[in-house]
Amino acid sequence: MIEWTEIATRLILAAIFGAIIGIERERKNWVAGLRTHMLVCVGASLAMIVSAYGFMDVLEEGNITLDPSRIAAQVISGIGFLGAGTILFLESGGIVRGLTTAAGLWTVAAIGLATGSGMYFAAMITTGLALFILFLLQVLENMFSEKYKKRKLEIVTLSEIKSLQIVNDIFENEFINVSSCSIKKTTHAYTILFILNKSNKKQLNKLINQVQADPDIQEVLWE
Repeated sequence: MIEWTEIATRLILAAIFGAIIGIERERKNWVAGLRTHMLVCVGASLAMIVSAYGFMDVLEEGNITLDPSRIAAQVISGIGFLGAGTILFLESGGIVRGLTTAAGLWTVAAIGLATGSGMYFAAMITTGLALFILFLLQVLENMFSEKYKKRKLEIVTLSEIKSLQIVNDIFENEFINVSSCSIKKTTHAYTILFILNKSNKKQLNKLINQVQADPDIQEVLWE
């Protein structure tokens, strides 16, 4: 039978491992933050302890076999319901958010199972790798994606002639790399949408300032 000190050690370590990952999520103000990750990790650890040691008295009666992996398997599949609750679909733009947090919860559950089974080294290494992926790797990813990130420039004017002039000026600017352009006509205005590849920032800022200073321009949106 497992000693109570060992049970306490496993549960406390699970709480620590879950907290390390939870702090990173809490830093970004996600719904699944510090407490959620700690609870998932501790709960998974307890489930593993119960699965491995909770039925010893039954096994002593004989003619009974036990598969300790069954509860662990249910934890891994069951955590999907909690992970699904962190995933958001934003209809504006069709953006899906929360997948990384859901994957983090699934990983935290696995860390809890590893801690509950006494595989401390595996749990520690996985926690370190998860933290590297969630925090440090994101910095590198942002630096890399920024190089190829597309920008959106939206200009609203009341004049059809001005809208055509703007399109012509931007396409003729050798420092501006236009990926696509569209003009939407409404009852009272013309909305020009440019999707830009990485362009010269100095020239781009100069262009935006010129457009904003034009009295015929009603609105300029830049993302």
